Amino acid sequence: MPKITYVAHDGTKFEVDAENGSTVMENAIKNAVPGIEAECGGACACATCHVYVDEAWAEKAGGPEAMEEDMLDFAYDVQPTSRLSCQIKVSDELDGLVVKVPERQA
Repeated sequence: MPKITYVAHDGTKFEVDAENGSTVMENAIKNAVPGIEAECGGACACATCHVYVDEAWAEKAGGPEAMEEDMLDFAYDVQPTSRLSCQIKVSDELDGLVVKVPERQA
């Protein structure tokens, strides 16, 4: 089972076991990771599950597709490795993934 580490804005780390096929957002909600609001429930219709993918994982996690890019326009403090966590599918390849939660959501 892949592990994901969520780093809160204050530096607190939350390491969770994630199921393959689920999303980074679903695992954050399931494990009560603070700062991930996910108001749309993972439909890529808001920007309240915004995260920064750690640079070391950016290539493996991939970049946003067009619809996600459009929604990132509404996110707070977008950076080059910004993603919506609802759009990152968990797989064995992402075992060890590190994402940082921004100071606030949109």
